[in-house]
Amino acid sequence: MSKDYYKILGVERGASKDEIKKAFRKLAHQYHPDKNKEDNTASQKFKEASEAYSVLSDDEKRKQYDMFGTAGAGQGGANSGEGFGGFDFSGFARQGGGYSSGGQWEDLDLGDIFGDFFGGGNRRQQKKGRDISVDLHLSFSESVFGAEKSIRLHKTSVCDHCGGSGGEPGTKMDTCPTCKGKGKIRETRRSFLGSYSSVRICDTCAGRGAIPKDKCGVCGGAGILKKTEEISINIPSGIDDEEMLRVSGKGEAVEGAGVGDLYVRIHVRRHDLFRKEGNNLVADIRVKLTDVLLGSDYTLHSLDGDTTIQIPAGITHGEILRVRGRGVPVGSGKRGDILLRVNVDIPRKLSKEGRRIVENLRKEGY
Repeated sequence: MSKDYYKILGVERGASKDEIKKAFRKLAHQYHPDKNKEDNTASQKFKEASEAYSVLSDDEKRKQYDMFGTAGAGQGGANSGEGFGGFDFSGFARQGGGYSSGGQWEDLDLGDIFGDFFGGGNRRQQKKGRDISVDLHLSFSESVFGAEKSIRLHKTSVCDHCGGSGGEPGTKMDTCPTCKGKGKIRETRRSFLGSYSSVRICDTCAGRGAIPKDKCGVCGGAGILKKTEEISINIPSGIDDEEMLRVSGKGEAVEGAGVGDLYVRIHVRRHDLFRKEGNNLVADIRVKLTDVLLGSDYTLHSLDGDTTIQIPAGITHGEILRVRGRGVPVGSGKRGDILLRVNVDIPRKLSKEGRRIVENLRKEGY
């Protein structure tokens, strides 16, 4: 073989197409002439890598190369009709665009490796506004039962007067003279790789394809403006600390495009008694020794208000009492339970009479 394309790309002979593409991307970044203008060696390595990729990325050419050591007549030449150095750029085609048979880039999305080579100057405008993240603090009770909360944000929002159209309500919308109603502008440029076309959002109409005859008197035709907006947030029952809520379409607005989202990070304040475990509320309660020996009533200060529970006689230290249906709401009127871990307070000192009573219990085998 005149050239070992596998060795040039640094891959094994059985490498997959994805491995071959990944290897070429790495070499293309490393040796591209725009990044190594004073290094002729780098330029030559870039040409070799391009030539190797054009063969190994094509099933028929690769099969012929593996069998005969060549990919056919004319392969690898600068004028072979397949782009620079014989490199077939169609391997980098994205949805809606790629390298055409006529030798031009069509609708090139420069988010791929060649976006870096050309400085990213032709990247398409973002399709929606920036997302926003805020923190919201809740009481423990609000996190259990849910709540409606409001927050105020000063941000770029859609103009309420024109609804984002940029025109006075009822005004006529004329076709944009710059983009002819398409909302996008195609630009063709030339480089050592050949001609390529890119598409960008039209600056005149901000991608709408139309401009209002009478501009909005509030936003000046932009369709967006800075303002303070009060946003209502529905907090679902049972939400956890550090959980994130997404409020669609309440982020930053951008001219001629969609609105970003609002992300709300929840912070739940601790409760003096309860903690949440799944759909249950768990707490530790302290009771007197006589209460566990004889049984008693216990007043529990629950999230729903005070409730009386029965401490059964003979309950042991660490035993769990269950109060059904007083925990976290789980939908359809159902709720989890309250789980109470009993902790018995053992007196440190006894009176003479108390000691006598305990000694008598010992005699009885208790």
